[in-house]
Amino acid sequence: MNNRDKFIEIYKSCITREGADKFLQYLCEKTDFFEAPASTRFHGAYEGGLLEHSLNVYECLCDFVKHSRFCQKHGFSFDEESLAIAALLHDVCKTNFYKTEMRNVKKNGVWESVPYYTIEDNLPYGHGEKSVYIISGFMRLTRDEAFAIRYHMGFSGTEEANQVGRALEMFPLAFALCMADMEASYYIEGSPVK
Repeated sequence: MNNRDKFIEIYKSCITREGADKFLQYLCEKTDFFEAPASTRFHGAYEGGLLEHSLNVYECLCDFVKHSRFCQKHGFSFDEESLAIAALLHDVCKTNFYKTEMRNVKKNGVWESVPYYTIEDNLPYGHGEKSVYIISGFMRLTRDEAFAIRYHMGFSGTEEANQVGRALEMFPLAFALCMADMEASYYIEGSPVK
């Protein structure tokens, strides 16, 4: 099964609220979600990187919720739909966001034209909040889901640290999604120092 089929299967089996079908149709027909990179030069900086990252975050989040001492110790549990929404859709702000350009690079002493990604932001609305905004146009998010998606970058975002800390404290799904996003970005897709 390819990543697109895997995403759609998880999405359809877990996300059933009103508007979910229209949002999936939007992702499939009006965006480059399934082909877009996850970044210009860091994790997932290749075609399909955003899709792969979203699936990795989903797997990391499900694993974190199921096996972490954090969730067990504090009695946190989350329904399957919230986990799927938060993980699979946290970076929809990156759809229709990157474009491909060409540049010259010297390889083995010979100049070669190679593609690279640049940013073309036609909806400059921040990062996490843009994802919440886009999703909310199709389906209603719970407060936990909205805050999780909004603050999934944790302290690596541009928000004031006390605001991030408060959100992670108030919304355990935000903390769990932040952990899953970092695991996927740095340890699954990145190249950790060993």
